[in-house]
Amino acid sequence: MSHHEQPLPSRALLWLIVGFVILVAPQWDRLPLWLIGVCILLATWRALAQKGRLRLPGKLLRIGIMLAMTALYLFTVSGRFSVETASSFFVLAVGLKWLETRYSRDFYVLFFILVYLAAVNFLFRQGIGWTLLNLVGVVSLFIGLQVLNAPQLKGASLAGWRRIGTMLIKTLPIVVLLFVFFPRMGPLWSVPMVSNQGKTGISDTMAPGSISSLAQSGDRAFRATFGGEVPPHRERYWRGLILDQFDGTTWQQSQPLPFERPGRVNLDGGIGALAADEYEILLDATNQRWAFALGNSNAVSDNLKPMAGELFRFRRPADTTLRYRLALGSEPTQAVEALSTEARRRYLQLPGQGNPRARALAERLKQSSSNDREFINSFLNKLRTEAYFYTLRPPTMPGDGIDSLLFDDKRGFCAHYAGAMTFLLRAADIPARVVVGYQGGAIGADEEYLIIRQYDAHAWVEAWLPDAGWVRVDPTAAIAPQRVESGLRDAVAEEGSFLENDWTSPQRYGDMAALQWVSLKLDKLNYQWTRWVVGYQGQSQMDLMSRLPGNLSLRELGYVTAGLMSLALLLAGLITLTRQYRERSSDPVQRLVAHWHGLLQRRGLQVAPDETPDRLARRAADVYPNAKKPLRAFAAMVNNHYYKPSRAGEPTDLNYMKRLLRIIAQDMQKGTRRQSSSERKAE
Repeated sequence: MSHHEQPLPSRALLWLIVGFVILVAPQWDRLPLWLIGVCILLATWRALAQKGRLRLPGKLLRIGIMLAMTALYLFTVSGRFSVETASSFFVLAVGLKWLETRYSRDFYVLFFILVYLAAVNFLFRQGIGWTLLNLVGVVSLFIGLQVLNAPQLKGASLAGWRRIGTMLIKTLPIVVLLFVFFPRMGPLWSVPMVSNQGKTGISDTMAPGSISSLAQSGDRAFRATFGGEVPPHRERYWRGLILDQFDGTTWQQSQPLPFERPGRVNLDGGIGALAADEYEILLDATNQRWAFALGNSNAVSDNLKPMAGELFRFRRPADTTLRYRLALGSEPTQAVEALSTEARRRYLQLPGQGNPRARALAERLKQSSSNDREFINSFLNKLRTEAYFYTLRPPTMPGDGIDSLLFDDKRGFCAHYAGAMTFLLRAADIPARVVVGYQGGAIGADEEYLIIRQYDAHAWVEAWLPDAGWVRVDPTAAIAPQRVESGLRDAVAEEGSFLENDWTSPQRYGDMAALQWVSLKLDKLNYQWTRWVVGYQGQSQMDLMSRLPGNLSLRELGYVTAGLMSLALLLAGLITLTRQYRERSSDPVQRLVAHWHGLLQRRGLQVAPDETPDRLARRAADVYPNAKKPLRAFAAMVNNHYYKPSRAGEPTDLNYMKRLLRIIAQDMQKGTRRQSSSERKAE
């Protein structure tokens, strides 16, 4: 039975299962629950079969299980195809592979499949923590590989960890050199993730009337770094979407984004230091095309596409972390252009009926106001003076939701009040729209950047005034000014609803200073990792190279990389040769073996590097039969020295080995050289 057909050792199987569990962990929140259960069940089945408690299924049963799982997968996918669904099918295939992992050859197949799974994980998780977890999973596979090839060796696992750690330390300088200097060129084309799930905290529709509670999340949305002073909290309105169509229940975009063919995307937005008026966004994956920016901003990096309404879009969904740069513009000094007829119609659109009390209120405020600005101030004053409340636990408002909010419940959050105010403005013949994005942001570690989280999601109103154009109006600021001045936590402090459903978020425990410090430091570490390792693209590389002497171009960078790699390989070769020479010099038996090899080569026998002493002795005896006994005796002593050093507890007799070499030399000189069997075959 060959090595590949031998049964799989239990310890090797254990390390294989450990590596599988670790490498599946980065996708736990993307995989269907039934698939996670199936993978656990199949791996457990294989482990129990190894102990003899269960039998692995036969061929027909395996085919039946495969067909059943594939049918279940196709049913849950329902015709949708994306990178996520392809990845989940790949995990299912790995899980099914456990049922036919019987021999050592199956270990190698599953080993390479799991290494590929580690690469797939980087499509979804690129943070430093997940990268280290991936590394641990791959190392576990290599430990299993060592155990597979030396199952009887004591301490094989610990020795494997040491060996892999040593190899990692040795190769790390070369990896760093390649990473920094190897020319990083973007792909000619790329395939978008086309995920089925949106990760962003905002949506392109808003139906506040049907929401009875607001699910909060402490997940990060993006980070912002400023070249100059950071705007105060109340000025941090991060625009993302404009919702301008209302059907009586839901606000949505009247002009959805046009379809664009997927193309390559530049993940690296801008190089060099930020100017005083510039700021940079490091956006976490949203799987959406909209970008977030402060009002009155201009795109600096070329991976943004300016849109109407001071909005920006990417040319394909943001399916991975990306960076872009903008600049704050000065306030416009030219006269405001009037709204076009089509735009005015769009921003005054309302359903033909519904919310009669809100329409009547708009009519009363209009009659008592001399102009549009006074109308806005009157409504904001109503919100300030009457018993309206900002809450994350609003009641359900079926039917005429705006009437229920303004006259009955008087409890809601930003989406409720923004939608209601936009309705009233339009009912009073004032063009208005809902803007959705984020508001605020917390200072990161060492005050280097802002962290904007999902619970900073916000909605406000923009009204068109003939003398000023689009003007931001935030009804939430009139009801709960703390929300705009300091953040959501302060706005709902009395209610106690901040992150009430997110027990794992460090931001929930704002009174624990040590926890907040650790959270910010970890975020900064991940920020630097994302920016300088994950986001180390062509522009970032050329920016770094421009700071070095010589201001290297892309071609010169290639020459430098080739030179550094050649130098590194040369040094590695010299170190290896020096080490081999030292080991040979310090081992007297090795010196005698080298003398033996030289003796045979002088007599016309070529010594192969991988030839064992016994085989070499037999081949030499075939040519010089009168030296057969000393040749085999010398080979036996070499074997005993290296492979049976503890035999009888006696050291190797070096003097006897030297005497054998002299006898071999004398016998070979006296004897007649015969043709070896290989030479005879050649003739």
